[in-house]
Amino acid sequence: MNHPRSAKTPRVAVAAPNRAAADAGVRVAAEGGNAVDAAIAATLVTMVNEIGVVSPASGGFVTLQVAGGAPVTVDGWVEMPGRGLPADRFGRGVWDVTTDYGGGTTTTVGHGSVATPGGMKALDLAHQRSGKAPWHEVVRPAIEVAREGFTLSRTSGYYLGFTHDIIFGWHRPSHRVVHDDDGVVLKAGSLVVIPELAEALELIAAEGAETMYTGELARHLVHDMAANDGLLTAEDLAAYEAVVRPALVVKQNGWSLATNPPPAVGGVAAAAMLALLDGVPAQGGWGQTELERLIEVQHAVLGRRLAELGDEDVRRLAGEKLLDLASAGDPRALGSPSTATVSVVDDVGDACAITVSSGYGSGVMTPGTGIWLNNALGEQELVYGGPHSLAPGTRLTSNMAPSVARRDSDGAMLALGSPGSDRIPTAIAQVYALYTHGGLSLEEAVEHPRLHVRVRQDVVVDFEDDLPVSGSTNLPTRPMPPHSMYFGGVAAAFWDPADGLRAVGDPRRTGAVAISAP
Repeated sequence: MNHPRSAKTPRVAVAAPNRAAADAGVRVAAEGGNAVDAAIAATLVTMVNEIGVVSPASGGFVTLQVAGGAPVTVDGWVEMPGRGLPADRFGRGVWDVTTDYGGGTTTTVGHGSVATPGGMKALDLAHQRSGKAPWHEVVRPAIEVAREGFTLSRTSGYYLGFTHDIIFGWHRPSHRVVHDDDGVVLKAGSLVVIPELAEALELIAAEGAETMYTGELARHLVHDMAANDGLLTAEDLAAYEAVVRPALVVKQNGWSLATNPPPAVGGVAAAAMLALLDGVPAQGGWGQTELERLIEVQHAVLGRRLAELGDEDVRRLAGEKLLDLASAGDPRALGSPSTATVSVVDDVGDACAITVSSGYGSGVMTPGTGIWLNNALGEQELVYGGPHSLAPGTRLTSNMAPSVARRDSDGAMLALGSPGSDRIPTAIAQVYALYTHGGLSLEEAVEHPRLHVRVRQDVVVDFEDDLPVSGSTNLPTRPMPPHSMYFGGVAAAFWDPADGLRAVGDPRRTGAVAISAP
């Protein structure tokens, strides 16, 4: 049930991946929506115009808190498909591709790489629980962007430069959208129009997310899958449910941070780091001793070295009920790529953060829909035994950690999230600690230099070279330029009863912020 309308129309602060998405959030709020409606509207626009990153067939998570309510996370992450299929259908419809993106990336694509998508169900359920505006008004900006066209973003243009043939060019419907009439890949700034996607979104506006699971769009998906060795069946789509979970909450320094709970691992990692950093940094940025602590904490959590922590740290994690969760998490799952995040607050005390992902993209654009499909089964960081190694119905794990926080003293609300693979929890933890402990402004906390302890094959401290890491660790280090895209792109929105609304975009990524007019 939608919660009752307040006497006033809320004003919102929106941080989103692009201007059209941010403007959509403000527009929906002006039409009677709240922070939840605005965040969903901005996310739907992002699913249209961030080509190669996300789509309506993404998976994702919505963490929200409305005034007077407990924080929850709506889990719309992907599942292993294949219900009802014979054993000989598994292992088909997939192949590996290697691109130069990200310094060299191998992923699995094809119809058989597509997992059961849940993002649209999560958005619909979050709206049903906590939205105010009519659903069709929330979806309308995305319909208009798909029909009227949008300029290809710098992020999408960059990604397509590596993948336009090998991932997005092998399937004819997809190839037509990302190439011009001469077969040349579209560049950033090119106009993109996807009329079939506008029609699909009109069905979603009229019928809700259910059309993708039991309705007309589901029939398109299932028909194309069956004809091309995909595993996604009508039974998989009909069985899928978004799950509402109590958010994972860490209380410290007069704030309560609510983030993505298990089975996802990103929120657990961020929460464990914050619990161990409690009180650090004390004031201002990271001093040398505090940098030593930051590196130690990241190494312990991401490297699963919790047994080496001191008694006080163990007690702190146990007190926050994080010790077992952090010990059980698998940091390999933090490598999942290509996420987009939206953060929104309003001036009546609501906050909503949404993170969605389509992986690297399967290359499949379902005919008749304009919808690109994910390749979550082909993300080798998530499915270690091969793309079809899990039992049908198994929900995959994720690095995503959309988060909201409430200040105890006055009810101020903060929403934040980040893209950036395994840098998601480290980016969120650093920004949050600098803001709530270190006394920096929100803008200063987001822009402040960052580090990340990489624990893949070798352990290396990656850091922006305007951060004085020298002398703070015995681990190998790798300097990178200031405000490097590698370190995520935190989107933050904040409401303070005294000072009002503000939103902050990260200079490390393209993005946009918007605030409702007074």
